[in-house]
Order: sequence, then C-alpha cells, then structure tokens
Amino acid sequence: MTGSSEQSAGLGDDRPATQANRDRREVVLRELENILKSQQFRTSGRSKQFLKYVVLQCLDGHTEELKERTIGAEVFKRDAGYSTGDDSVVRVQAGEVRRRLEQYYHTASADLPVHIEIPLGSYVPEFRWSAADLTVDNPVVHHTPDAPAHGPGEAVHVLEGSAPKRLRPWIWIAAVSGLCLLLAGLMFLSGIRPRPQPQSAIDRFWSPVFNSSEPVLICLARPIAYRPSLDLFNRYAQTHPGTFENEVERENEVLPLDPNEMVSWKDIEILPGYGVASGDVDLAVRISNLLTRMGKSSQVRIGKTYSFEDLRNSPTVVGGAFNNRWTMQMTSNLHFVPIYTVGIQEQIPSGRLWNAEIGPKGYITDYGIVTRLVDSKTGQFFVALAGLGTAGTQTTGEFVSTPKYLEEGLRTAPPDWYKKNMQIVVQTTVTDSIPGPPHVVAAYFW
Repeated sequence: MTGSSEQSAGLGDDRPATQANRDRREVVLRELENILKSQQFRTSGRSKQFLKYVVLQCLDGHTEELKERTIGAEVFKRDAGYSTGDDSVVRVQAGEVRRRLEQYYHTASADLPVHIEIPLGSYVPEFRWSAADLTVDNPVVHHTPDAPAHGPGEAVHVLEGSAPKRLRPWIWIAAVSGLCLLLAGLMFLSGIRPRPQPQSAIDRFWSPVFNSSEPVLICLARPIAYRPSLDLFNRYAQTHPGTFENEVERENEVLPLDPNEMVSWKDIEILPGYGVASGDVDLAVRISNLLTRMGKSSQVRIGKTYSFEDLRNSPTVVGGAFNNRWTMQMTSNLHFVPIYTVGIQEQIPSGRLWNAEIGPKGYITDYGIVTRLVDSKTGQFFVALAGLGTAGTQTTGEFVSTPKYLEEGLRTAPPDWYKKNMQIVVQTTVTDSIPGPPHVVAAYFW
C-alpha cells in the first residue's frame, strides 16, 4: 500500500470520485456481498464482521482505522485500551478470513472482475482487478518509492488525472503467455514436470477445524485432589521443628509420615482448584499454540466446565484417558481402547496389548492413543489424545503438533487418510520423568 490516502484502484481517494471509480466501488461491494453469502463465510459471523468492516473502511478512505486495537474495539467490542499482546482475537480472525478467502477464490469463477485480499502483515484489504478491468478513464498510476511497475492482475493505486489514456493489457498477456510457453517447452524437453505444492500433514490433520466458525475446545479433566489437613501438618511439625511452617512448604514438600502411623479421614482435605495432570497441560499449550499459528482460535475448558452439548457445537480436542470421561465414552467401541489396569487393547480376536512397563535400567515405557474422528458422535470434528500415564498423554500432544513426527508417523498411511477416521498408538521412553520422541507402533484407518 502506498499510504493511508491512496487505496487499491483509487477507491479510497478523498477527492471527488470519477464515474469509473464509483463504478468500481459498486463492483467491490457486489463482490463483498457474494463473499459474505458464500459457503465459506455464511456460517462464520466473526469472519463476516471482520471482512465487511475492513473493506468498508478501506472504500471510505479510513485505512488509518485499520489497526489491531481499533478493529478489536470496533468489531469485537474490546475495551479501547485492551492489551493486544494478551488478546489475539484480531490476529486469529484475520488469519481465518485469509484462509476462507483462499478457499472461496479456489472454487469461484475464473472471470471475476475483482479479488478481495487481506495481505499478510496488514489489515488493509487489496482489490486485485482482472487485466480486462484495468482500463479506466484518466488513470494515473502511483507506486511506492522504488517499487516496480504493476503487471496484469496486481493491485494498483489509481488516482484521477487529466489526459484520457487506455492501458493495453493484451501486451502484458502476450508477453507473459510467451514466457510461460517458453518455460513449459524447456521443462518438457528436460523431462521436468511441474508439481503442485503438497499440503503438509499438519494442515491436513487439522483442516476439519475450519469447517466450523466456533473456536476449538481443548478439554482437560480435573480429577479430585487430596492432601493432608493443616492439623496433620502441624502435628508433624511439633515433633520435627522447623518443618512445614508455611504454605509454600506444605504445597511443595512431601509429608514423610511413618507408614504405620494411623490417619483419620478428617486428616485429609479436598483441593478443588488442583488436579490437572502435567501431561494434559503440556498438551493444551502445544495444541493452542499450533491452532493460533494456523489462524484458528481455541478455548481451554477444565473439569466440569464443558458438557456433551459443548462438544456438539464446536470441534473438540480432549486430553487424558482414564481421568477424562469423554475420552472413555467416545472411544469405548473403537479399534484401540484404553482399559484401566490392562493397557491399550486392540479390539479384535487375538488383538495386541500395550501396557506401561519399567525397563532393566529404570527407563519407563509409556503409550498413548491418538484418535481423530472426522465423523463422530457429536457431529463435530473430535480428537482424543490419551496416554496410559501423563507422559503418554504429553507424547500424543507432541505427535500431532510437530510436523516431522506427524509426517513420519503417517508415511505408510493411505493416500486419503486425511478424509478418514484414524487411531494411532504411539510409544515413548521416559527418562528422568521426561518423555522421549514419539514412535508409532500401530495405526488403524476407516
């Protein structure tokens, strides 16, 4: 962009508009209306709000208003002085709008007069006109300093001039076509064939989350946590002066009672704010960060703050096995099932069994199941990341959020695996409480 006073195709100039520029404005507004009614946008209220706001502001020449904090306040009703570092709603929504626009133009007609784009690193839309529509009355083309002249199909900045003039797009078309034919001929003679850029395994694995406008729910369990009562700590401190004198010590040090000492139920108290497993927390952070980079928002729910109704309304990731009721319910009749005190059982005659075990040198081997359901009981995309232990759960989260692990793990998968339901059993070796890299030991697709 050349500045706040110049917009693509002259639509933001604050001087009296020519009839051609007024016509172009109408074309952009029609295209905006078609986009908002499209399959890619009609179910996403936030995406429609964002795109409509930035396009109208641009058409009216108010590009100085298209800043992250201003958009957050005007579109998403944040406080005027909110912290954009702590609240990424605008960045996330801009990423989702870019993705939806890409999907829209991938299936749209090839002869559209204008494309609306939100360039990376900016919230100011660009209007890219087809070569045939670059002919306007009195154009004078302005560029940023040292910028190259535009070519057909590029976003241009047109302001009013004085001398009638017509651009000749056929010259550009002929030159580009000739160059393409020459390159194609050279590639054919040399045996080189152009290949489409493949979509990564990470993108394909998580692509169904974009079928919903709702944020992804990352659901963790909160098992009941118990600890010794304050009276029990104090009784111990009377015979061991200088111990457990403050809450920091009581929260972080083990109470070394004699194994034969009798303890009453009244000596135990429940801690309602505790109980999330470390592997579940690691998983939630990894998945949330990944989705943010992909332009999809997420919400973390813990304990009883989510229900089956929530799972029906949003794509969902649940963490944990035996401590998470939804993992156990949603996977109970699948090919691989976690069974308490048994391990991971393959549900076929003579099926395989995996259980956590301690090796001769003290190494612990743990296992987890990655369950990905495109078509689940909830009607939404559903992923369960379940380990036999906390290390196994952490490993499943690392597997589905790390490109090299996922690419390697799916190397022998069916070509259309991303359209299927799947379960993958992963194994990790735990050293000093730290799980090693995940390794796939079994997989099932349907």
